[in-house]
Amino acid sequence: MNIFQIFSLSFDALRERKVRSALTVLMVIVGSALMTALNGLGAGFGAFIDQQFSKLAPNVLFVTSAQQSNSGPFGGGPPPAPKITLNEAVVSRLKSLPFVSDVVPSYQGQITLESRGKSRDTTVFSIDPQKLFVVAPTLEFVEGSAIRQNDPSAILLSDSVANPPGDNAPFAELGQTVIVKYSFVDQATGKQKENSKSFIVSGIMKPTGNPTIDNAVVFNRIAGNAIFDKGGKYDSLLVAADSGDLVDTVEKEIRTLYGNDIGVTTSKAILKTIQEFTTGFTSFILSIALVALLVGGVGIITTLYTSVTERIREIGTMKAIGAQNSFILALFLTEAMTIGIFGATLGMLLGIAGGFVLVAGFASNGPGATGLTPVFLPTDLAYVWALSVGLSILAGIYPAWKASRLPPIVALRRE
Repeated sequence: MNIFQIFSLSFDALRERKVRSALTVLMVIVGSALMTALNGLGAGFGAFIDQQFSKLAPNVLFVTSAQQSNSGPFGGGPPPAPKITLNEAVVSRLKSLPFVSDVVPSYQGQITLESRGKSRDTTVFSIDPQKLFVVAPTLEFVEGSAIRQNDPSAILLSDSVANPPGDNAPFAELGQTVIVKYSFVDQATGKQKENSKSFIVSGIMKPTGNPTIDNAVVFNRIAGNAIFDKGGKYDSLLVAADSGDLVDTVEKEIRTLYGNDIGVTTSKAILKTIQEFTTGFTSFILSIALVALLVGGVGIITTLYTSVTERIREIGTMKAIGAQNSFILALFLTEAMTIGIFGATLGMLLGIAGGFVLVAGFASNGPGATGLTPVFLPTDLAYVWALSVGLSILAGIYPAWKASRLPPIVALRRE
């Protein structure tokens, strides 16, 4: 058996049926291109998440009040009450724990910000402004900014608030007065009230990659306590461990102290949850691409089986002049492998290009995706290529076996 002769005859057979062969190769291209692009996007998205979380302080734990339900057995009832009230007593107790370097209390709330005749809803992160660097160590301010930590009328704006994406003019600038409209529950009457207060923009924060800061405004705790009528009851505490390696130890100490009556979240836990979701979603999307590749395999079966039917006299002639069953089998399997090699190779190239095109489209529609880049690992590319070629060969087994088992007398009599 001459391997070069087999490849030559296979190429000739595919060229004679070029339209049908091209359509079959296209099916394989679509499946392998989808798998390549989605693998690259999945790996790129995972790397992007790791990069974003690397900008967060790895030694910070987020502590909130766990809620206890006041509802009846059939639902309804008043809102759930916190099991632990986060106040200065809790702050002092957490500061006394081993391996805790700092505890930063904060208030959060929603406000409407008005400036230059425009308004927008945003989130307030009310803490000691100097402690922002505990949450976001890479935080930088635009030139001319000033942190007035003891000034309750000073406000810091994130870049996305000061310069909304898509707007030609800034929403607010340094030194400008803005109006904050807010609602709160009166502690004495329990009724909802609305009010407003003027603030002076003392600083604008550059993007950090930390969503808590990048989409919010910041003013100090004095202003936050007064505006939201908190009465010294904090919404959350940021507990800074001595190092990222001691976060789990500090979490265990907090759990020992308060049990499940307090909520504790770490950057590591958030990252793990997002990675699990991303992995599951990517697997689901890849299964769709695999279906497309299987459709390409069905196309190969159809093409080769039709080819066997059309070439019965040719097969009979080859057998009559001495061709063995193994030669006929190898000939048709080589055709299937050739289709798979062409489809897999072109599909990988198209998938790599498509991954970059898709990322470019995402980046143009959202500023948060500008750091996203597809990652094409050699192992992933080799897996897609081998899977595409392997499925193609597998799809060609039955038509090849059918051709090899064809009796030469029957084949020569076929008109």
